[in-house]
Amino acid sequence: MTDPPIREDGAGTLITVRVTPKSSRDGIDGVGEDDAGRRFLKIRVRAIPDNGAANKAVCQLLAKQFGIPKSSVELASGATSRLKQIRIDRSECEIETLLARLADMK
Repeated sequence: MTDPPIREDGAGTLITVRVTPKSSRDGIDGVGEDDAGRRFLKIRVRAIPDNGAANKAVCQLLAKQFGIPKSSVELASGATSRLKQIRIDRSECEIETLLARLADMK
């Protein structure tokens, strides 16, 4: 059984993301799965992974795409890893709705 890419944690909803820094564009590229069966949201950002710039860009991208304040999105874990946990101050149901809306726009 695979872990879902989103889950509630009491302080909001955690989204597992896999970040590709130094990309040619910023964007969300859907859901992926690694060899261990972990699911994640694939995210590309133009920022470089230096002094937290890519992490900040990921949080800003998610806030913009979901139409929520930047203060509602924070890095929960994985500061130096490509696989990260992002906490969003919304319910799991709200996040699923936002992700579905993004998928419909593509």
